[in-house]
Amino acid sequence: MSKYIIQGGKKIGGSIKVAGAKNNALKLLPATLLTKEECIIHNVPNIEDIHILIDIIKELGVTVKDLGNGSYSLKADHINTTDIDTELGKKLRSSIMLIAPLLGRFKKVTLPHPGGCIIGKRPIDFFIDGFSKFGGDIKYKDEAYHFEASKVRGAEIVFTQISHTGTESMILAAVLADGITHIHNAACEPEVIALVEMLNNMGAKIKGAGTPYITIEGVKELSGVEYTVMPDRIEVGTFICLAAANNAELKITNCNPDHLKVPLQIFEKMGVKLEIGKDIIEVKKSKDLKAFKLSTHEYPGFPTDMQPPMTVLLTQAEGLSLVHETIYESRLLYTDKLNTMGANIIQCDPHRVIVQGRSKLFGKTVESPDLRAGIAMVIAATIAEGQTEIGNIYQIERGYENIVKRLTDIGVDIKRID
Repeated sequence: MSKYIIQGGKKIGGSIKVAGAKNNALKLLPATLLTKEECIIHNVPNIEDIHILIDIIKELGVTVKDLGNGSYSLKADHINTTDIDTELGKKLRSSIMLIAPLLGRFKKVTLPHPGGCIIGKRPIDFFIDGFSKFGGDIKYKDEAYHFEASKVRGAEIVFTQISHTGTESMILAAVLADGITHIHNAACEPEVIALVEMLNNMGAKIKGAGTPYITIEGVKELSGVEYTVMPDRIEVGTFICLAAANNAELKITNCNPDHLKVPLQIFEKMGVKLEIGKDIIEVKKSKDLKAFKLSTHEYPGFPTDMQPPMTVLLTQAEGLSLVHETIYESRLLYTDKLNTMGANIIQCDPHRVIVQGRSKLFGKTVESPDLRAGIAMVIAATIAEGQTEIGNIYQIERGYENIVKRLTDIGVDIKRID
């Protein structure tokens, strides 16, 4: 198994470029299956999850061309199967995004239970209930879900709790449906807005993106499109945590600060010194950080995916911090690994921990339990005294493009050992 070896305490500085958003690209690529015409998608991140998704799409019969520099051409005019590859589908939670395009065009699709990291392996009842509203008949047999619909009809979708991926999946189901679909309590994330913008450029009729109420009028067909993946706002927050935890100066480029209004306000309340431009954020030396009572929330609140790096940063803030993880029950389990490195974190229940700062961290051998906790371990290793060895780095490389090179370029002493 591959691993990272990180020597802590090195001076960090310089400039780091934000990659395309994982959570946007994993929705835009499946959306191209809604049309027979060529679609060109730019700024696609070079990460393991994208590689798996592209392999799945190719197995369906889609012609995919790598144009270089993060650009791909996709043409779904000769799809020869609607059965999603079992082994590949099990590796990727976002394989669920392929259901709607295939159901809309071919009225059937077979999918294994979608996988991913331990955070990703969640029930899909949410999606099954939604697709059934569109007229889908869903059966589970031979360890796979079988979706069929003689006709996809517009639906009334009411989310009892906000779901980012759920909202996007229902939008994809609605664009080719017969009639009008209303989505209530929809997610408002920038990734949802970007997906809707691309679909409307393809000829879809969608109104209300960025609000809790979205209306979709189904159309007969969609055309091709050229579109660019938005910058990864989770990466931006991760790099701010990295710089602030190391009391370093770091220039973060190719970002959209408007996507992080609430997190940026929280960083500043903690004492993180920021200079914010149109598409750049400069982190200045931030020596005296203050504790903070943090609660994750759907957009525009503090993102759950940014919580693990932030918890590492809170170990370096003076005082007692409370972290309330409201989205995923299992997301705080990684804090035990931080404690082995010297952190003082008490888990109150599956959703809350108390962080006593400021703690001196020490290098240890740890595992990356999931994508976001994995990058948190990397940040912890950069501020720890001595050497840290991080295993199961596949989980980290699922979501962070060329992370070793980018971190090395800003002074992190990190090596990838195969």
